[in-house]
Amino acid sequence: MGLSRRHLLTAAGLSLTAGVTACGSKNEPTGAASSTPTSAGPTSPAPTTTGLDEAALRRKVASLLVVGFRGQTVTADDWIVKAVRDQHIGGIILFDTDQLTGRPRNITSPAQVTQLVTTLREAAPGPLIVSIDQEGGRISRLNPGNGFPASQSQAQVGAVNQAAHTTSWAEGLVRSMTSVGVTMNYAPVVDLATNPDNPAIAKLGRSFSADPNVVVGNATEEIKVHRANRIKTSIKHFPGFGSATGNTDFDVVDVTGTWKRSDLIPFQRLIAAGTTDSVLVAHLLNRHLDPDKPMSLSRKVVDDLLRGELGWTGPVVSDDMQAKGITAKYGTAEAFTLAVQAGVDLLVYANQQVYDPKIVTKILDVAVDRVKRGDLTMAQIDAAVARVDTLRP
Repeated sequence: MGLSRRHLLTAAGLSLTAGVTACGSKNEPTGAASSTPTSAGPTSPAPTTTGLDEAALRRKVASLLVVGFRGQTVTADDWIVKAVRDQHIGGIILFDTDQLTGRPRNITSPAQVTQLVTTLREAAPGPLIVSIDQEGGRISRLNPGNGFPASQSQAQVGAVNQAAHTTSWAEGLVRSMTSVGVTMNYAPVVDLATNPDNPAIAKLGRSFSADPNVVVGNATEEIKVHRANRIKTSIKHFPGFGSATGNTDFDVVDVTGTWKRSDLIPFQRLIAAGTTDSVLVAHLLNRHLDPDKPMSLSRKVVDDLLRGELGWTGPVVSDDMQAKGITAKYGTAEAFTLAVQAGVDLLVYANQQVYDPKIVTKILDVAVDRVKRGDLTMAQIDAAVARVDTLRP
């Protein structure tokens, strides 16, 4: 996910969270994406409350939520278990460290986290998305500190740039995830490392390369391994975070002056090649694409650019919806509304920058209110549910 879920970073300030060539192979995707929209975008809201089934609406919206929580073990009375069992949330996200306290959060050993995941999956009335940030290198929730093998960073893998090496590396990542029951990985990073001093991407070794061929080739190999083991992936951070000069975990980052359309190339090529399970949209500001809203809340970016110009028909994933730069400007309710209106499907509430055990109920209440007001429609909700269904295990 975005940097709001990276305890490794050390800067300070308000957040607008954002948040990888050929690999020695001649089979990298080269096709251009269609410029014709292949999926209907968000419909225009129209007031409609007659016969509204609020219980059904709440279940549908809950299925679009991925939620973070504290605890290495859980019981039937814990709020996250109730959110899974009774409110039917779509998924959970696991972290090794709690950003607010600096203490271990969900992961201390392979056996412990396996039991935690098993307990939550058994509580779920249906398939539960178990998600994580397992990029490799420093951004690995399953790491040697909690009993898992070390892994190279994407930058190290890109420097080798050999398909066999990338495959072996990805197999190591996937073994750690499958061993504990993870079903979705917010990776690979496909941002171009165009700014070597970028504190959020290049400085952390999170990009395969500044060369789109290297990025696309290595990302393709990594995704193949995930798919072979039935783990969904999410390419990030659309529409490109590699040129940034700031850390979006601690400041509002505007890439208007540095972003180029070439930052779209990895996303375009992976989508065109059919190598994409989902696309994670950043909370960045880019006034070339939307003069007013961050990318994650922008219909111009999600619906017009990603779905329209790039032809993406699948699920769109948010970065942490509790990012301070988002909630400080828009508030929880408005941020949720704008994201759904923009066409975002899977909404992540990491409970890292703030910790709110009532976040699920709050969002469901907002959803009912906004549908009643006509700000959101059931058609929008149903379309999001259908797309998120493709990510369920």
